[in-house]
Amino acid sequence: MKAKLSDLFKGFFESEKVAGLLLVFCTVISIVIANSSIGDAYIHFIHSKVNLSFANISLNYSVEHWVNDGLMAIFFLMVGLEVERELYIGELGEVKKAILPLAGAIGGICIPALIHFSLNKGTATQSGFAVPVATDIAFALGILALAGKKVSMEVKVFLTALAIIDDIGAIIIIAFVYTKTVLFGYLLVALGILLGLFVLNRLKVRRLILLSFPA
Repeated sequence: MKAKLSDLFKGFFESEKVAGLLLVFCTVISIVIANSSIGDAYIHFIHSKVNLSFANISLNYSVEHWVNDGLMAIFFLMVGLEVERELYIGELGEVKKAILPLAGAIGGICIPALIHFSLNKGTATQSGFAVPVATDIAFALGILALAGKKVSMEVKVFLTALAIIDDIGAIIIIAFVYTKTVLFGYLLVALGILLGLFVLNRLKVRRLILLSFPA
């Protein structure tokens, strides 16, 4: 009986449905808490500071900041690596296959922006047209994962590529439309990191520690 329970537990956490189930569960719990009597305490918690110190470096940010700028960066890295693999040896390796998610992403950028602009034209919220442009990749993939193997790999790759291209478009809009001051120093640092990773890639460096250093 113990072995059977262990196998069931292992099988559950190895299933790709787990990510979707946990995401939906946490979303429902968060909505319930935010709209309950402890909603204010919940908001206070996610804005509370968490201080991490190492090597004489102190990082003091809110829980929300750690999730949005920390954990989500890791998530986008993993999704980006998956799409890169598909571009080289997978479903997006051919131009005719990549055109569809690209066209879908362009539509996903333009249509929501136009709808928002048409409904908010002449109001104080008119400039927020870029808000509905981005796709929530984590939630989209989590819901898709609930279907498990019933959804083909082609559909999963299509949605992943579409969502990433969509988010890249949203980032570009934010950079060019909402940015008041361009900090060229940070841009040069980012370009330097990109160049360093490109050189390491051309040299066929595969050691994680060396790839992590410029990033």
